[in-house]
Amino acid sequence: MPNLPEWPYPRLVAHRGGGSLAPENTLNAMRCGSLHGFKMVEFDVKLTADQHSILLHDATLERTTNGAGTAGDWTLSELEKLDAGSWYSDAFAGEPIPTLTAIAQFTLAHGMDSNVEIKPTPGMESLTGALVARQALKDWAGSKSPPLLSSFSVASLKAAMIEAPELPRAYLIDVLPENWQDILAELKCVSVHLKHTSVTHAVVRKVHDAGHRLAVWTVNDPVRAQELLSWGVDAVITDAIDRISPV
Repeated sequence: MPNLPEWPYPRLVAHRGGGSLAPENTLNAMRCGSLHGFKMVEFDVKLTADQHSILLHDATLERTTNGAGTAGDWTLSELEKLDAGSWYSDAFAGEPIPTLTAIAQFTLAHGMDSNVEIKPTPGMESLTGALVARQALKDWAGSKSPPLLSSFSVASLKAAMIEAPELPRAYLIDVLPENWQDILAELKCVSVHLKHTSVTHAVVRKVHDAGHRLAVWTVNDPVRAQELLSWGVDAVITDAIDRISPV
């Protein structure tokens, strides 16, 4: 087996901060992940209309906020006025959409690593990759463990590589395509992140033998998580942070 890239990250990662226990991609979600013992969180980042990096998964606002329309059409000041918690429960009413900088400050203060998934509004792939990488480089300046940038978008990862080549990158995909090694080589990715249902022991060996790390998403069955970890996957991303826990 070839030497694998450096991997300073924990083997368990809280999906969107707090998994299923808090409104996703919020500061309270990160608190929830931390309280459950997680030392790494995954979250989604896109750009506002005025090119600030904020946490949000969907291209549109309706599912997780009281706003409507395309998130990339709203300015930061407009988005910060929205409620990103009430959709989950009344207990989180008034929870704001956070900036990447705010989340970086929280995770660094709590000794947590971050997987920043670049989630561009359609049509903004390259710009989002470049500006999120630039902001991440600034927000994590001097930290011992840099954020891991991941994306389904090859254009976003390519722009991130050009903007901040020193930040590690990961290619997100459901199933390994035939040309996956070419893609990882072109983007100089340290890892590939696969949907766990497509991962077998043979796939783990194939990825490692090719000199790459492997993370899997989104695993919510403790038995399945243990199986994947026993095969040597480098990270398991989970929503079930109360049942698949580092504690």
